[in-house]
Amino acid sequence: MIKFLDLHKINQRFKSEIDLAIREVLESGWYLLGERNKQFEENFAKYCGTKYCIGCANGLDALRLIIKAYGFGVGDEVIVPANTYIASILAITDNGCAPVLVEPDLNTYNINPELIEAKITDKTKAILVVHLYGQAVQMEKIWTLAKKYNLKIIEDSAQAHGAYYNDKRVGNLGDASGFSFYPGKNLGALGDGGAVTTNDEELAKKIRALGNYGSHKKYENIYQGLNSRLDEIQAAILDVKLKYLDSDNAKRKEIARYYIKNIKNPFVILPKMYDAKAHVWHVFVLRVKDRERFQRYLNDNGIQTIIHYPIPPHKQECYKELNHLSFPITEQIHNEIISLPISPVMSDDEVRKVVEVVNEFK
Repeated sequence: MIKFLDLHKINQRFKSEIDLAIREVLESGWYLLGERNKQFEENFAKYCGTKYCIGCANGLDALRLIIKAYGFGVGDEVIVPANTYIASILAITDNGCAPVLVEPDLNTYNINPELIEAKITDKTKAILVVHLYGQAVQMEKIWTLAKKYNLKIIEDSAQAHGAYYNDKRVGNLGDASGFSFYPGKNLGALGDGGAVTTNDEELAKKIRALGNYGSHKKYENIYQGLNSRLDEIQAAILDVKLKYLDSDNAKRKEIARYYIKNIKNPFVILPKMYDAKAHVWHVFVLRVKDRERFQRYLNDNGIQTIIHYPIPPHKQECYKELNHLSFPITEQIHNEIISLPISPVMSDDEVRKVVEVVNEFK
């Protein structure tokens, strides 16, 4: 079986460095908010091109903390793509805000910038852009709208570590960005982890306090905060893996190019990209009308796949108040998408087998 993502094989490449990093944390006797956290935050901020990075417990918390730090709440609206992973929307509603869903572009799967302005009201506070599947959102129109209506731009960069829009990396395209370091991400920890990047010094200070019980100084709480911190072991592991992120992304791009060039099945709709630097291929998403049969066929032929994601957020039980809404493009995407294996540890033979099997589907 060709695994969708072989996390053991991915992390074994760095075993000696990770072992050393963990041992150093263990011997330091300092396990939270220490030097390894500081070191990773500095290195990741530099990588993204931002002034500040604040580690936190996970990607959802990163977005929750940004919205909380801005003081958005009941009565405020945040524009968000309708086809995103539910965490983007959970961060909005957890702060009491209302998500305003916008259809994606069927070619890129990212929010359609041409549809945003019609959804802006006097209650709109921010546009939350999601660099879905690893491809950076095309930002020009969104920057213009944010300036015109005095809106914040929040990036959900959980799937796009290292992707560029023009000459800037994601994480540095808006006012603040949330990252996830879930193990399966392009930059993944060995557990949960997340971070916020920003160029706003005051926002960075507030987010750092909010993630530490609302405190800058122990037992002195200036905000009603959360407990959301990146631990020293995960920070040390991420710092090891960050050195290899660009080369790992390059391997993903190589596989994606091979798939796009060689998959020639008329039943399959391949993903599209507008710029090679803009896509880091967190997942390689196809669209197929007869998805269930296609997935069974691939599994029977030794290829593991995953669906990102089978149910759109507005059809989830937890958002019953949105169930009546209709987003036909989003619903089409969620009914047809399926992700092929793609990772920096796939062999050439495995990549070729995936192509051969996909091409033989009838």
